[in-house]
Amino acid sequence: MAFDTIVVDYGGVLTNPLVETFAAFAELAGIDAGDLAQALLASTERHGEMPMAALETGVITERQMVDRILAELPEDAGRVLADGRSFGELWFRGRRPNEPFIEFLRGLRGDGYRLALLTNNVREWEPLWRAQLPVDELFDVVVDSHREGVRKPDPAIYRILLERLGTAPQRCLFVDDTEENCVAAAELGIRSVRFADTDGAVREISALLDRPLAMAADAARGGLR
Repeated sequence: MAFDTIVVDYGGVLTNPLVETFAAFAELAGIDAGDLAQALLASTERHGEMPMAALETGVITERQMVDRILAELPEDAGRVLADGRSFGELWFRGRRPNEPFIEFLRGLRGDGYRLALLTNNVREWEPLWRAQLPVDELFDVVVDSHREGVRKPDPAIYRILLERLGTAPQRCLFVDDTEENCVAAAELGIRSVRFADTDGAVREISALLDRPLAMAADAARGGLR
């Protein structure tokens, strides 16, 4: 069965890698990156769930997540956040659109493929990420975890996606930078591409679609990265 729909993740696929965003955020917030990583782990142990997981399913607010993290940090760390600066504001200052891959998707849409966005995301951040992307131009369907109350890799969110698309899993090609999300999709019969870099992803997707790589490179306006 031929693919007719391409489903993509947001962070780390349509943007620069998460590790870059994390490092930039820590610097802007005045928090040592190692301390921040430890605080996230400590909060997970204390509350029984990752702070971001709770935020991305709408269980807690951004402010509640910040308070959880601050409670695990050294006393003077993260004062910028304690003084009321938005986590999302600082986070998105370190987040950049992956323009070559976005251009590649435009080329796929021009060839007649349907495009969908499946994202674990945050209520308070929706205006921020939508401002970075041509969402209405590119995507036929957007499924956002905070609106559904469930997140990847829970199979339920993939089923929501398939229902909205009105298509069979075998007709979808899913692109995500997280292995467990790709595995979960594959278990439902959705072919997955693990995104590590733009060049590799474009090559793999083009091969699966039997699409000439020269055409893909042209769609990305002359250069893969």
